[in-house]
Order: sequence, then C-alpha cells, then structure tokens
Amino acid sequence: MFHRIISPSNNNSFFVFGPRGSGKTTWLKHFFKDIKHIWLDLLNTDLETEFTLAPSTLKARIKHIEADTWVVIDEVQKVPKLLDVVHQQIEEKKIKFALTGSSARKLKRGAANLLSGRAFVYYMHPLTWYELRHNQTISTDDLMHFGSLPRVFYLNSPKEKAEYLRSYTQTYLSEEIVAEQLVRNLAPFRRFLPVAAQCNGQIINYAKIAHDVGVDDKSIHSYYDILEDTHIGFRLYPFVSSFRKRIGHKPKFYLFDTGVARALSRMLDVPLIPQTSLYGDVFEHLVILEFRRLCSTFYPDYELSFIKTKDNAEIDLLIDRPGKVPALIEIKSTTRIDETHLRTIKALSMDLGPCDAYCLSQDPSQKSWGNVVCLSWQEGIKTILKEIFLHDNNLTKTQKGPVF
Repeated sequence: MFHRIISPSNNNSFFVFGPRGSGKTTWLKHFFKDIKHIWLDLLNTDLETEFTLAPSTLKARIKHIEADTWVVIDEVQKVPKLLDVVHQQIEEKKIKFALTGSSARKLKRGAANLLSGRAFVYYMHPLTWYELRHNQTISTDDLMHFGSLPRVFYLNSPKEKAEYLRSYTQTYLSEEIVAEQLVRNLAPFRRFLPVAAQCNGQIINYAKIAHDVGVDDKSIHSYYDILEDTHIGFRLYPFVSSFRKRIGHKPKFYLFDTGVARALSRMLDVPLIPQTSLYGDVFEHLVILEFRRLCSTFYPDYELSFIKTKDNAEIDLLIDRPGKVPALIEIKSTTRIDETHLRTIKALSMDLGPCDAYCLSQDPSQKSWGNVVCLSWQEGIKTILKEIFLHDNNLTKTQKGPVF
C-alpha cells in the first residue's frame, strides 16, 4: 500500500491528468470510497458513444442526484464536448466534478472547455521515491530497471515486470495512440518510439531522427508533441535568462518512466552495470524524474532546465526557484564522489552567480568542496525540496492522501 502525494480539495471540482497506468482510477476509487458519488467511465464504449452523440444526456443522468454528491468522469478526453455540459452544471447546479484524462491532445484539438479555473488541475505521476521511501525492499537499481508504474510493484518476478512493461508499450503507446486518432499512419510512429527512447536524455536532433524514421522534420516535432500531450514524456529546455529565448533552443527529451524507456528501447534484458555509460544515463534519468514529479506537485512555479555551454560543458539540472537562488545539480551514479567529479559544476556555478550547487550521487556520505555540497540523491531531494518533508512531518496519516 502506498500513500499518494496528490491531495485535492474536497470543496472544488478538479482534473487529474496523467499517463495510463499511473494510478488515477485506483486513487479516485479510494478518494471517493466514503463520499457520495456517481461514476461515469468513458472507457465503457456504450457510454462513450452515448455522450459522443449527445453530450447533453449527462444532464439527464445527474438531474436528480442528492446534494453533496460528486460526479466522477474517468477519461474525459474521449468526449471533449462533455466539458461544456460540466461547466454549465458547475455554474447552475453547483455540482462538483472529478475528471481524469490521459491525453490533453484531444482536448486541445477539440478546443475543449477546460472550465476556466473552475476546476483545479493536478497531475498523477508514477510513484515517486517520496511515496516509496519507507519501503526498504525497493532499491535504486529496482527503480532504474523497472521504473515505478504502480502495477510493477504488484508483480513478483523480474520476468513478470518485463512482460508488463513490454505489454504497456505495445498496447498503450501504439494502438491506443491510434484509437485516440492522434496519428493517421501508425507505421512511422512505431518506428519513432524506439528511436525516441534510445535518444532519451539527449538533445533532440530532429533532422537525424526524421532520417532514421523516414519522415520529415515536421512529423518528428508532431510526434514529440503527442508524447508530451499524452504525458508520456517532456522536453527539458536549456537555461537562459528569458523563458522566450529558452523555448528557441534545442531541448532534451525524457520519457516519463525509466522502465517504459527501457522497454521502448528494447533494453529490459540488458543488465545495468555500475560504472558504465548506460548505468549513468539511467541513474540521471531517475533523479531528474524525481525532481520533476515532486516539483510539478508541490512547486508548480519552479522551472527545470539544463545548462550546456558553447564548449560543451554541461550541468544536468537547474531548478529556477522564485524567491530563492537557483539550485544547480550535477548527477553522478558513482558510489564514491571525489573532487574530480566537480570540475564542471564548480566552474559553471561561479559563472552563474548566486546559486546553491549540489552534486547528487549514490555516495552515502556528505561532503563538500568549495561551494558544492555532495549528497546522496535521496538526501539531495530532502535538502533541495526540504519544505515537502517539513510539511510531511506535520501531517496525520489520513491527511497524506489515499492509499492503494
């Protein structure tokens, strides 16, 4: 059983967005187990067809609900026009809705009504280390190899976990993308997915990927947009002082889960061996995911980026924190940090100006050289995002969110 960090208000309608398999439906069932509600699941094809043909029938279904009864609509992106009816019912009847979605793309394309702030927005990620940290049986290598989709932790063997991840990528990331009518031609998109996974964490070279996949650059841009809109990955832009300029620079792309990335790149049977470049890349991916997930939940105004200079010096992560100096983070997979690992971050932190500089690794001992503090990656998260843990200590068990 895991406590989830998402904790919506009981007094306001809300969206929960996130990829399939991240636990949205399971979480909602626990959230509403003691609350009066009506559940409408748009994965039910009959119900989806009914609402597609006549979205207004939603009003008839909820016309006689009792006061304080919530209406839960699961996978609302399947019928974007329903949101016009939802908006009306919030305004006129003061009904509260809980709405989930695994794709924002269909909502955007349909010019869907996102309720103009009348519904709060939350994101459900795969399980974070913060949610798993009290389970001593889950290791860093487990998270690197199989990721943290909730289903993974209910499977007993590495073989079962690998089979689940392969099935996930084959069914959801291909067939269901087409079912949502996000791409017309599946073949090049299928070729794109493993290429994108193999380039995970690298600066996107649209022209090279287009050549490898056999489509034009514009299609590759569109494919990456699809992965972002379905919450399957995100672009990480290089840091510059102006956000507008940042968008103009070539980003990196990270898939939303290490296990899914390994499945897509057909690397699940390849062992992760410490002190290899593959191991270092996956460890970096894991740590960046943890910061992104926690920041999106607790610090939505924080912006994550990376630094790459003209001389190809690079810092893995910069967290721009309003009201604070930036946090500059170098990520190393080693179990023994020494000063030789810090040359780049020491130099670039001086050029950047006031900042907090960290090197996060698997070395359990705290060290520092100059202005750079070296911590284990878990202690680094606790230090850089310390308000989360201070707040957590003051919560009762029931306030920490539903479990599953």
